[in-house]
Amino acid sequence: MKKILLIPALLMALAACKSGVPAAIEKDAELEAKVEKTLKGLSLEQKAGQLVQITLDVVYDHKNACVNKERAEEVIGKYYVGSILNVPGNFAQDRQKFNEIVKDLQEVSMRAIGVPCVYGLDMIHGASYLAGSTLFPQEIALASSFNPAHASNMGEIMAYETRAASTPWIFSPVMDLGRDPRWSRHWESWGEDPYLQTVMAEAETRAIQGDDPNHVDEYHVAACMKHYMAYGVPVTGKDRTPAVVTPTDLKEKFFRPFKACAQAGVLSVMVNSAAVNGVPTHANKELVEGWLKEGLNWDGLVVTDWADLDNLFNRDHVAVDKKDAIRIGINAGIDMIMDPYDVSACTLICELVKEGKISQARLDDACKRVLRMKYRVGLFDNPIGKDYKELDKFACDEFVAKARQAALESEVLLKNEGSILPLNKNARILVTGPNGNSMRSLNGGWSYTWQGQFNERYTEQYNTIYEALAAKFNNVKYVAGVKYNDNGNWWEEDASGISAAVAAAYSADVIVACIGENSYCETPGNMDDLTLSANQRQLVKALAATGKPIVMVLNEGRPRIISEIEPLAKAVVDVMLPSNYGGDALAELLAGDANFSAKLPFTYPKYVHSLHTYDYKVCEHRETMEGAYNYDAIMDVQWPFGSGLSYTTYEYSDLKVNKADFTAKDNLEFTFTVKNTGKVAGTEPALLFSSDLVASLIPDVKRLRAFTRVSLQPGESKEVTLTVPAKELAFVGQDMKWHLEAGEFRVSVANLSVMLNCTKDAEWE
Repeated sequence: MKKILLIPALLMALAACKSGVPAAIEKDAELEAKVEKTLKGLSLEQKAGQLVQITLDVVYDHKNACVNKERAEEVIGKYYVGSILNVPGNFAQDRQKFNEIVKDLQEVSMRAIGVPCVYGLDMIHGASYLAGSTLFPQEIALASSFNPAHASNMGEIMAYETRAASTPWIFSPVMDLGRDPRWSRHWESWGEDPYLQTVMAEAETRAIQGDDPNHVDEYHVAACMKHYMAYGVPVTGKDRTPAVVTPTDLKEKFFRPFKACAQAGVLSVMVNSAAVNGVPTHANKELVEGWLKEGLNWDGLVVTDWADLDNLFNRDHVAVDKKDAIRIGINAGIDMIMDPYDVSACTLICELVKEGKISQARLDDACKRVLRMKYRVGLFDNPIGKDYKELDKFACDEFVAKARQAALESEVLLKNEGSILPLNKNARILVTGPNGNSMRSLNGGWSYTWQGQFNERYTEQYNTIYEALAAKFNNVKYVAGVKYNDNGNWWEEDASGISAAVAAAYSADVIVACIGENSYCETPGNMDDLTLSANQRQLVKALAATGKPIVMVLNEGRPRIISEIEPLAKAVVDVMLPSNYGGDALAELLAGDANFSAKLPFTYPKYVHSLHTYDYKVCEHRETMEGAYNYDAIMDVQWPFGSGLSYTTYEYSDLKVNKADFTAKDNLEFTFTVKNTGKVAGTEPALLFSSDLVASLIPDVKRLRAFTRVSLQPGESKEVTLTVPAKELAFVGQDMKWHLEAGEFRVSVANLSVMLNCTKDAEWE
């Protein structure tokens, strides 16, 4: 029987979590003894310095392109700073340059304190701050493949190539749920679903770190999951602004991928720059110390984002000054302060400990977490790692093939009226739009530079969409129509070429209109209107007036509203941010040399003020009601989560379950058959959803519970089995416990569904 839960318990998920929980990473006694011994040999000042991270520019001589030894001696030798991050002048460097930088820093650190410095880099979709590296599609595009092998390949290659840069720590994977498309970092996420996010992020994490997180070898690096948590759903849609999330959703959906990666052994976590439910995350002891460290028995390192402790006093007004902010943050569970240009935190930490405002035990715990990670990545044995020349697989053919395949499986066909695609190789093709001849827009932010600018310095050997189509088809012309101002703000456009594009269209058989966004990242990417720019909408309208068919290619980091112009296109392909091999992948797909096999990992909105996720509450979708209140909450989106077409068709049949009646202890096995009913080979991502029909809290309309990819030749059938632990069907109740309630559930895949019955209530922490 369903039970109504009446306990108004806010954020009380830890009642039974603080004891008897297995360690997220199994302790290594020998390693722990080394950590303790090193800690005992450090002075108060040296411990405090280990808790501080600064940016490389502070100790870098840009004129001579090398470490400023004198400045490094002051920062590391005097203040004992434990970590350096970033790239010189915000530009990617080659492996040799990073090797030189790290060698110089480690020489100072080992001489001054006997503890190696840990160097860290933002590597987001491959070793993206490293010249010549192998870049994969951004996470939002990889998620559309519904193929965790791509996340794993990216993690493995990213780690290998980062080690070639003498760097043992990367700030990846990004695990913020992309549930608000207005957010400027939407493209850094794995989409809106917590299960998909968990599967992909855990696969990447394990690949980044290797098989043993206590002993990360010289081909792997420490991962840093970010940004803990609910960063991606700001109320305003603007970066680094507060989120309001129900406590139940916070635990059930947002915490899930972080919990999974912590239990998989991730070595570090970066904290959400903003606030959740009125509490700045850097000051939220319950979430950081409680849910993460104590609740999961996790002994990794917690690092702030860029200068974020300063926000506690200069933005959030929960601290009176910098010293007070440091007190609050460290006592909340922060272990390392990313304070890019200021070493004063080293001195202030010492003062706070002497004043008793930070306990010696908390200081020692934070310092041990820093030292532990340094031991785990092997810095004490070899502060520099292997010589970069020894890592000779760097950007090898094997790596490139995996990145190309990832791009091929990440581009989504959303519309194909009259089977206009694939295109004839001899068709006269006009490529137009600001994204048609741009590597910058294919890569997006965090690509060689923070905002993704100046791609041309690094990407000459790769093909834009136009270049790839020109190599694949026999008659291709490019007229931009609208151009981005690559020397200005990312949104600035020049529409003076629309008439030239229209004139060229009359000589074409088909128009490939490449529209969307230029690259941006973080707060500079904030915007006030999701609607595609007026210039680009006008370009499409003018092209449509020629009567020539339009294939619309969307190259964007977030779903821009196109409802006004979507009907003008015969076909729509969303490539999102497919990176260096995205143009080649699109050419293969448009030519029919490969088949589309991707599906949207987010809900594509149709209207600016009607933003939904696929797992909305059942009460949100109501037909119009008569009477005093005329409710009109009908879900109307451009494309639902999981949308994606192919050049073939698939038929699902014979959905069965091993247990129609079940309890929380059971594993549910769902078996069904998928048949390729078309004329070409294809791969179909099969997505399995569950619906709780009646619950004591308003249930989601459906939730993704499992998925797999099924490859089929024409006419071929395969039986597929997906296993779902029955506990996965539970939800978090008002008492912050997990509840699987007796009653009916519907499980569906494609157009099939089967009914199940839970026979017994169950609850757990």
